Amino acid sequence: MRMSSPGRAALLAAVLVSAGCDESLSDLTGPTRDLTPTFSSIQRDIFNAPDSSGRPACTQCHNAIGSRFNFLDLSTAVAYTNLVGVASRFKPGAVRVIPGDPENSYLVHKLEGRSTIAGVRMPFGGPFLTSGQIAVLRRWIEIGAPDN
Repeated sequence: MRMSSPGRAALLAAVLVSAGCDESLSDLTGPTRDLTPTFSSIQRDIFNAPDSSGRPACTQCHNAIGSRFNFLDLSTAVAYTNLVGVASRFKPGAVRVIPGDPENSYLVHKLEGRSTIAGVRMPFGGPFLTSGQIAVLRRWIEIGAPDN
């Protein structure tokens, strides 16, 4: 059986996509080798823990006490409800995490240090998340930002 050109192209695309998905995330995430695109992993490995690059835990500043100044508590009990679908306090029109839309999620903008953010890139003063760590966080948002 001979496959048509469009059929071959579709098959090749499917193989390439599945191969990309099989790439070990630990190869991308550097100092957080166990990081996966789940909220529980992001909470544990990014928000609650520093890493070997010297990056501080987000909760070092973004906790119940610090939230009086920065208006974002990322403590385990409240982080999800403070992020997903919630408007930024300092950037009018921005939403912290828009499920399915990492490109327009303000959390991604702050972590990447885009020129359009209010304030400074996070974490304040660095070291910043690696591109692999941000890619995992973006993937979690892309798949709908589930509370898993």
